[in-house]
Amino acid sequence: MDFFRYDSMRQRNTKVFLTSALLLTTTTTTSAFDCTPPGFEAHLPSNARIAYTRDLPSNSTFHVPTGDIAYPTSPQGLPALCAVQVNVTSSPSSAFSFGLFLPQDWNDRFLAVGNGGFAGGINWLDMAAGVQYGFASMSTDTGHNSTSGDISWAYHEPEKQTDFGYRAMHESVVLAKRLAKAYYDCEMKYSYYSGCSTGGRQGLKEVQMFPEDFDGLLAGAPAWWTSHLQLWTIKAGLYNLPTTAEHHIPPSLFPAVEKEVLRQCDAQDGLKDGIISDPARCDFFAEALLCGPDIKNGTKAGCLTPAQISTLYNIQNNYVDANQTFVFPHLELGSESQWDVLLGLPEPSPLGYEYPQYMLGFGANWSFYDFNYSVVQDADRLDPGNCNADDFDLSPFAKKGGKLLTYQGYADGLIPSGSSIVFYKEVLKTLKPKGVKVDPFFRHFMVPGMQHCTGTPPDVNAPWYFAGANQAGTLTPPGSVHSVPGFQDPQHDALLAVMQWTEHGIAPDSIVATKWRNDTLYDEVWKQRKICPYPKQARYKGSGDTDLSENWSCEPLY
Repeated sequence: MDFFRYDSMRQRNTKVFLTSALLLTTTTTTSAFDCTPPGFEAHLPSNARIAYTRDLPSNSTFHVPTGDIAYPTSPQGLPALCAVQVNVTSSPSSAFSFGLFLPQDWNDRFLAVGNGGFAGGINWLDMAAGVQYGFASMSTDTGHNSTSGDISWAYHEPEKQTDFGYRAMHESVVLAKRLAKAYYDCEMKYSYYSGCSTGGRQGLKEVQMFPEDFDGLLAGAPAWWTSHLQLWTIKAGLYNLPTTAEHHIPPSLFPAVEKEVLRQCDAQDGLKDGIISDPARCDFFAEALLCGPDIKNGTKAGCLTPAQISTLYNIQNNYVDANQTFVFPHLELGSESQWDVLLGLPEPSPLGYEYPQYMLGFGANWSFYDFNYSVVQDADRLDPGNCNADDFDLSPFAKKGGKLLTYQGYADGLIPSGSSIVFYKEVLKTLKPKGVKVDPFFRHFMVPGMQHCTGTPPDVNAPWYFAGANQAGTLTPPGSVHSVPGFQDPQHDALLAVMQWTEHGIAPDSIVATKWRNDTLYDEVWKQRKICPYPKQARYKGSGDTDLSENWSCEPLY
């Protein structure tokens, strides 16, 4: 198979061939049976049934069923494939579904993709990116139908919570693999996973509970500490409430905070380039935003009052509660462009307050103004659905030869980027004293200037695209694009990097992230830069174009 990539970012496209023994070779496969329900039903247990099948020709559109409110986008430009939806009864009071794309040109591999927030729905769009590589790709609805911010389905429904926490993903993977094996009449060579946010949590949960399910995983911005993340979301929202209070920072001032953070922190990483590469190194002086005595309207002037500066302190510092107990890390410097989601509403995000209402069972009348540390203690005690991916002993996964690559953007305004660093350090603290080396099987990458899973602030324009979970779906036409257009290799594509690591033992020492002039159309490459395995960081070599990845190297932070 041949691919296209730039021999230089400012030169015309040149056709080149990938010579490594990778990964993406597909074979036109003769299926063991037709793409019809009876063929699949013979391979299902008694608690599962085929909802429908669709035999799609090349370059077709899969029309997402009406009512799939979480992932309504219909992927276009698909290869020839068989689409299947399976419904499974998981308990007397719960059920889940999963979708499966089985391509005619199969690469002998399986890929499961994850979900986002508390969404209940099959993620057909991310499945489409997977099937474009040649994977038999799968997604589960996690056992309910809802948008990402709606948790009402969980009220007094422990079995549905369990489906969401881990069961629907695991059992969907087991059954999807069984159907793929039967359809192709062939054993698959490798099994992979790709997910971000809740999808990242789902991947980590699989590693911890079912290490045999996957050979390699790509887990972005993992919402692994559910009981603390959702309650920190309440706490963060309350910092900036009520909207009538003197300390409230209106969303119209968020850009002023962002501008000042960028002014102070950009150069502190060693290079003034519009991108904050190391927020932790920045000693941010918030008082530079203080209004002077002659200013009558701070919002209009882009400055803050002393009371608003105090709110800024809270936002930019860890949530620590009773007896100096660490609860959750703070939003990172540079995340301000996404503050609207959690800090810009007249109430905390429902991603926060609906968790105690419906997952903890407090009821819809519970007020977020009644939040205190005892709610955190309740959440830790109950861990509804067994959602927390907090078993840091990953040695069974390491022992079986699995590979795990996690990543997160420093400009993430939904899940503080320090959360992923906490997870990495906890794994290190658990395994190193046991003599288990972490680097050979688990690497974590921080991405300067990237927001939550995808994108970059318009004033930053950092390279952020590396075929992470959810990223291909931002390109057009939706569902027709996969990998990194023009750069379909393990140096630029994180999923290919995981595959190369898993199948050939070549660990990713860096990955090149890409920024186009128009990211949606991926028209002209603007910038490329290395991202590095933590605790290393990309450093400019001191000469050459800063927009070219070869002028950057990965150097230790310490």
